[in-house]
Amino acid sequence: MSTPAHPATRSDGFPPGFVARVLDDALAHGTRILGISGLQGTGKSTLAAQLVAAAGTRGLKAETVSLDDFYLDRPERERLAREVHPLLATRGPPGTHDVALACATLDALRRGDAVRLPAFDKLADRCMPEARWRETEDVTLVVFEGWCVGTPAEDDGALAEPVNALERDEDADGIWRRFCNDALARDYPPLWSRIDRLVFLQPPGFDIVSEWRWQQEQSLQASDPSRTAMTRAQVERFVRHYERISRQALRTLPGIADVVVSLDAGRRPTG
Repeated sequence: MSTPAHPATRSDGFPPGFVARVLDDALAHGTRILGISGLQGTGKSTLAAQLVAAAGTRGLKAETVSLDDFYLDRPERERLAREVHPLLATRGPPGTHDVALACATLDALRRGDAVRLPAFDKLADRCMPEARWRETEDVTLVVFEGWCVGTPAEDDGALAEPVNALERDEDADGIWRRFCNDALARDYPPLWSRIDRLVFLQPPGFDIVSEWRWQQEQSLQASDPSRTAMTRAQVERFVRHYERISRQALRTLPGIADVVVSLDAGRRPTG
């Protein structure tokens, strides 16, 4: 059963008292791998970083791991686009992650082994070379965050009707969405099973996600002005790749997650 959270407000980060309560809850339940799930732009990576910092002040070694860092490299997705469906060139939906590597990484972290953490360059849309992966060991708490973490697959019957223009115009026969749903049903439950406790950052609805994702893209661009980020139109199209499973997350995760944090339109947690 979900336990509602009761934090205060958020500006650039979540309130320290709220972060402390999430950490207290995880530690009270003996959590080694804490999942943070939420749609694009909800603040998953922000909360994960704050939890790692808060754990450090208590003398605990914590690491954050993102589902995004297990994207298949662009050449692998381009192969899927040729062999299965063109929409699989776009990273993010189920079927475009190296799930086996993610499972192996979390297992090694749980054991306290020395681990090299994969990393993905979103502006280049490429996996970073292994030589640039960060190494860590003896980790007490892993914060594993991602946009669809914990989300179950849909029933086959739900796939018949497109949810947006992208599916209607570019996946009229449903091959792409069925491939993604099949992957979510087959490959991802073993990864979700590694999670000891799950927090869901719940937005007010899907419609706000494109605005939040645009803000993320602007931040990425600001971090490296020499590189080209997506335009607003490209962000809008990009988000449509995620809409079906995002709506499935909104329907299901409030009943699956251990802690549900409702966010307002300003991404501030509410009681």
